[in-house]
Amino acid sequence: MNLNSLSLVNYKNFESQVFDFDAKINCFVGANGIGKTNALDAIYHLAFGKSYFNPIAVQNINHNAEFFVVDGKFTKNERDEKIIVSLKRGNKKVIKKNGKAYEKFSEHIGFIPLVIISPADRNLIIEGSDTRRKFIDSVISQSDKNYLAELINYNKVLTQRNALLKYFALNNTFNADTLAIYNEQLHTYGSVIFKKRDAFLQTFIPIFKSRYEAISQNKEAIDLTYKSDLFKIELIDLLANNINKDKALQYTSVGTHKDDLVFLIDDFPIKKFGSQGQQKSFLIALKLAQFDFIKQQSGVSPILLLDDIFDKLDESRVSQIISLVDDVHFGQIFISDTHAERTEDVIKQTHQSYKIFKL
Repeated sequence: MNLNSLSLVNYKNFESQVFDFDAKINCFVGANGIGKTNALDAIYHLAFGKSYFNPIAVQNINHNAEFFVVDGKFTKNERDEKIIVSLKRGNKKVIKKNGKAYEKFSEHIGFIPLVIISPADRNLIIEGSDTRRKFIDSVISQSDKNYLAELINYNKVLTQRNALLKYFALNNTFNADTLAIYNEQLHTYGSVIFKKRDAFLQTFIPIFKSRYEAISQNKEAIDLTYKSDLFKIELIDLLANNINKDKALQYTSVGTHKDDLVFLIDDFPIKKFGSQGQQKSFLIALKLAQFDFIKQQSGVSPILLLDDIFDKLDESRVSQIISLVDDVHFGQIFISDTHAERTEDVIKQTHQSYKIFKL
């Protein structure tokens, strides 16, 4: 998978910009606030139809404009592909593949395999379980359309069940038969989601551990643990057991939407006991394992975005990462950094072709 060129119109701080890329390594360098991360985010936008950094779509339009357009020309499996993402204020976002608009954005997910490594990934450690579930779901969805469909259906039913619980509370009423319909649907979709998450993690965790060992040179023992109530009880029974709690809270308190991924270092939570360097290495290993898994499933090397990769890492860990990406296993790589010389010195070690864009 290669991105050959990128055209931006009114996207964030770019009014009009065109980039023609190298097939291997591309670096955006310049001072903070100049738009390096925005350029990477535009590439992410082409793959996922949304920003990695700002979920409010309209805020990605340049302040002085009424719309944005992100236009990318790709080569995938020796075929030319064109993706355009556009948004006009007051209108719905449009994603087009080779001139034809998608009816459902979910149809586009996975077409452009992509992995981003960014300082914003720290949210996976410091924020709630929702962020970690989204990570699991994002990785699986890129190679499993059925999983994404089950997830969308589950969330739709969950919203309906929560609305029903609020209705019961507001009207001082209760209808067990109506609730049972939603319980059955949640059980059907949730059971599939749970099994697929469990199967994914059984494959993913050994890949992740291998990546971390290579980055840290076996200095620490790390682990990932999948936490779900469904290991102990069927979802249909779990929902029945918690009905009084759900009625009091007016929302669904149990289910696969409460699953979590526990990050451990030497058997302790990395959030409390990992240094900044260890946490960053953990996250990089997590994302490189994501890269490996997607490549394994799709047979295509994902595009790799490295945003401010050298921040908070000591020299030996940076060298380890560079030696990892200096490998035929990796395809096209995009890097952002504030230090042009540092970036060039590092990428010269890879003996790969490269381009540097000074913003």
